[in-house]
Amino acid sequence: MTETTLATPGLRSTLRHLWEDQKVWLVSAAILAVLAVFDPAQAAESARFAGKAMLNTAPFLILSIAIAAWAGATGADNLIAKAFTGALILMIGLGALAGGLSPFCSCGVIPLIAALLAMGVPLSAVMAFWLASPIMDPSMFVLTTGVLDLEFAVAKTLAAIGLGVFGGTVVHLMMKGGAFADPLREGIGNGGCGGAKIRAPKPVAWRFWEEPERRAKFGKTALTTTLFLAKWLTLAFLLESLMLAWIPAETVTAALGGEGLLPIATATLVGVPAYLNGYAALPLVGGLLEQGMAPGAGMAFLVAGGVTSIPAAMAVWALARPQVFALYIGLSLTGAFASGLLFQLWTAMA
Repeated sequence: MTETTLATPGLRSTLRHLWEDQKVWLVSAAILAVLAVFDPAQAAESARFAGKAMLNTAPFLILSIAIAAWAGATGADNLIAKAFTGALILMIGLGALAGGLSPFCSCGVIPLIAALLAMGVPLSAVMAFWLASPIMDPSMFVLTTGVLDLEFAVAKTLAAIGLGVFGGTVVHLMMKGGAFADPLREGIGNGGCGGAKIRAPKPVAWRFWEEPERRAKFGKTALTTTLFLAKWLTLAFLLESLMLAWIPAETVTAALGGEGLLPIATATLVGVPAYLNGYAALPLVGGLLEQGMAPGAGMAFLVAGGVTSIPAAMAVWALARPQVFALYIGLSLTGAFASGLLFQLWTAMA
């Protein structure tokens, strides 16, 4: 076997990882390049719009990065284990609260959920966490406040926790009737970094700066979070600029504005395929709200899209049996519609 043959798989792997890391930046660059050729004025306007939006969001961006880095360095995510002890009703409530507030990274969710279910934690409590987790976390709260407003951020947090409690309660009632006796797919165990946090949670080191290893983790997490948020927000702000320039406000108002159930139902369904990323969705919804989108429709879009986004949905599909996955999707759409409706009623009364 030649040296070139041996090197080929490694080269392919390197190129694949490079593409995965840079594809969002490349898409943003491609958008600006195409605009520069066909509409130079819009290219300049979109670049200016994205730059200005990033500067306006910078204080919230910095705070959200600091929160994510702090959580990683201190090991605050180890507190998640405490949510799944005690009475079942308490576990459902704490599971929803933990899902809505915990700074869990996507890589840890799959082994974490597998560990919980394999260790015998009831599906109802796990479902509460599962539904709430993709919608909100501390960094998302800060950025939602900056891009939209504090009222929207608080309402979205309450929607995440409420959806978790609702879903956990529904599953609990169904399990009392004999459903979901074996929710995991065959061969799914409880390994991985997420599982370790449940089996043997480590104490939280609040004074993380006293340990070199934790200081290094703070810096690494801050860097990776900065790059992650910067690339997604840049793309989102570019898309928002094009949406504001090319989509007439009356079109948005006709489809997603006004009162009634139809705009909220439409936004709930549109949120499933149109959702890019939790952070990228915020500027897009902000632009739609400026053009006349109903607040309740915006909330429904964010909740439905967050729970049914590809990473969140694939985590469920990879671990759970098809009937559990179907219930997850059904609960997410029902809860998103209810969240949008309640938020619409709240804003109408305010």
